Amino acid sequence: MLHAAGLVCYLPHTYGPYVDPLQMGPSMPTETSEPLIHVLWINAGLSCDGDSVALTAATQPSVEEIALGALPGLPRIAMHWPLIDFECGPTGGADDFLEWFWKADRGELEPFVLVVEGSIPNELLHDGGYWCGFGNNPATGQPMTTSEWLDRLTPKATAVVAVGTCATYGGIHAMAGNPTGAMGVPDYLGWEWTSKAGIPIVCVPGCPIQPDNLSETLTYLLYQATDQAPMIPLDDKLRPTWLFGTTVHEGCDRAGYYEQADFATAYGTPECIVKLGCWGPVVKCNVPKRGWINGVGGCPNVGGICIGCTMPGFPDKFMPFMDEPPGGHLSTTAIGWYGKTIKRLRAITTHTLDQEPKWRRPAKELLSR
Repeated sequence: MLHAAGLVCYLPHTYGPYVDPLQMGPSMPTETSEPLIHVLWINAGLSCDGDSVALTAATQPSVEEIALGALPGLPRIAMHWPLIDFECGPTGGADDFLEWFWKADRGELEPFVLVVEGSIPNELLHDGGYWCGFGNNPATGQPMTTSEWLDRLTPKATAVVAVGTCATYGGIHAMAGNPTGAMGVPDYLGWEWTSKAGIPIVCVPGCPIQPDNLSETLTYLLYQATDQAPMIPLDDKLRPTWLFGTTVHEGCDRAGYYEQADFATAYGTPECIVKLGCWGPVVKCNVPKRGWINGVGGCPNVGGICIGCTMPGFPDKFMPFMDEPPGGHLSTTAIGWYGKTIKRLRAITTHTLDQEPKWRRPAKELLSR
């Protein structure tokens, strides 16, 4: 367990802060108060765990800054995250990982934020078996389905966060024709659902999520849970507005080429890549401005097309990938006429501005009067 700046973060196989016994004096405390806020992370939906892995690359803030209390005013937390419980099994051992979830189910963990990773399959589609689960029910010895965990824990959670496009809107697993009937958390709980604290489901989409988008959202919710921030602002698809309020195109350094109808015909050139299949003009995402890791990278920044992974219609409405976007013909044709005209006019203005004023030469009188 890490303990610093008033924050407690539980890690596997430990129960209290590390204290060197050789330095422990008679008045030195051996226990700390219980964590203020628990974060319960379920990654047992249909997913690849890519969002958990992505979070480890966050830098603004980083996981370490959250866990070590490096941010002013951040409340003490206990992070129950499968990714860091790399030594313990779900039951037994020094740290019974699932016991924290059972405590939450019994109402013994207050308050807590529930993080869900992966899409939720429809367990009503079959008579036997299950699509996905998270540990076993001690009372029956049978697997606990992910949907049953949601049924048990969401009414008791202070906030519910769906991370990644699978958890937010269903993602790849929810494509037409999939046998699981997969859906996002808002589809399962209802789009108008709110927690007992009155907080709607918070969706942070991305396939995977941009790391800082998730760490920043979690930090905001921790501040809100301790009355240090107002209600988190969300759009009508439950995304944080300050992260998903603009399109890829609006933040893309290739947008100027689009305006002048300079379109790339092959990868590896700096022009706009809309005609190669980029959906940036209509996709809500901040990756071009924010970059991917520490401000560097991001799909169009490195020459990759935007395939719309932060949108509820992904992937079905954006296929086939790497082709001119359906519905984009009219706008790209129109921008062609406009852009070529604007480019010619700007060339004339540029030529004029690219010359020095005539009075900048040696003379016996001031020529700029």
